[in-house]
This record gives sequence, structure tokens and C-alpha cells, in this order.
Amino acid sequence: MLKELKREVYEANMELPRKGLITYTWGNVSGIDRKMGLFVIKPSGVDYEKLTPEDMVVIDMEGNKVEGKLNPSSDTATHLEIYKAFEAVGGIVHTHSPMATSWAQAGRVLPCYGTTHADYFSGEIPCARNLTREEIEEGYEKNTGLVIIETFKGMDPMHVPAVLCKNHGPFTWGTNAADAVHNAVVLEETAKMSLMTELLNPQVTSAPQCMQDKHFMRKHGPNAYYGQN
Repeated sequence: MLKELKREVYEANMELPRKGLITYTWGNVSGIDRKMGLFVIKPSGVDYEKLTPEDMVVIDMEGNKVEGKLNPSSDTATHLEIYKAFEAVGGIVHTHSPMATSWAQAGRVLPCYGTTHADYFSGEIPCARNLTREEIEEGYEKNTGLVIIETFKGMDPMHVPAVLCKNHGPFTWGTNAADAVHNAVVLEETAKMSLMTELLNPQVTSAPQCMQDKHFMRKHGPNAYYGQN
């Protein structure tokens, strides 16, 4: 079942250690087949060196395991809520990458200080609120997803394909699993640049809005002209 999608999700997961985004098994990637109403996700707690495409787990939109001999990622319920709420999302990544996680642990949004950030994200990366005690105890992973959705109320999640979960870490998404990993890499680099920017200039302010808009729209707007069309 979903052999090609399993391969894509496997390859996307294997990109996480190659890009230095994870330590041990601290991360997961999923990808969805919207027509079939199924998504594929990394199994929980399996060493990356031992993973195979066949190990990927197939989940339906009610959260049931449809195929796979291993348990799915412990973050499966979070992925499910994001897929249900954001219909344009085709892949999701969660990591504990050091720089992005540091901003999340600090409870800070990630400001847009320059064009590197603006090329990928329209405005700041939001930091979701902490879950309440009840939300943690009654359905931690599902409620993590619901709090992410709450954070994006009135926003286009494809214009800001990333979020920092307070005291936890980042989630990113994209049109497919590979695109979601790409955004996770960019988020980590942007978080690193932003920290160094604040160290060099504690009074720094966000880049001019007109510059932010120009860089985002030339790659993602209706008349985008960046790259080869």
C-alpha cells in the first residue's frame, strides 16, 4: 500500500540526520495521499540506521493504523490534526533542532530580520501557547495539533509553513514531505541567523515590511519570477 509515498516519506526522514536537524530519534516526517485519505509516518523510536521504506506506517484520517508492523510516531495525532485543518499541506516535519527549539523554549516568536527569512516565510514565525494541564493530561499530542491550529487562525498556513511550540520545538509543513523538510532546514538556519543578529545588535528591528513583501511575493506570489518557470 502506498509504496511510492512510503519511499518519499522514508527519504524525507533520512534527510533529517543528514541536515543535522535531529539527534538519535528526535524527529519524524509524514506525507499524505489526499485522494486515498491516508498518510504515512515514521515509526516511533526506531534508529534511523535501521529504518526501511517498508517500516513506514499507514494511518487513516481517524487516526487508525491501516498498515505497518511497528507503532507509528508518538506525534501522529498532532500530524493528523494539522492535515485535517490545513488542506493544502502535503507533508509535515517535527524536530528538536537546536536553534529553532531554543526559540520555542524561550517562548519567543521568530522575527523576520532579513531576506533569507522573507524568501520562505511571510512575516514572523509564531510561537504557540503552552497547553493547559487539562490539555496535556487529556490528549497531549492531539491538543498540540489543536493549539497549532488555534495559533494560525486568520493566517494562511502555506505562507508561514512553520510554528514554534512553546517549551517543545518546531513543526514545519509543505506541499509534500520533501518540501516540509526543506522548510525545516530553512527554519533552523533562520533561527540561527536571528540569534546571532540579536547578539550583534540587541536593538535590531524587523526588516522593512516592503522588503519582506517583495522577497516573499517574488517567490510565492501570483507573479512570482524567482527561479526557472
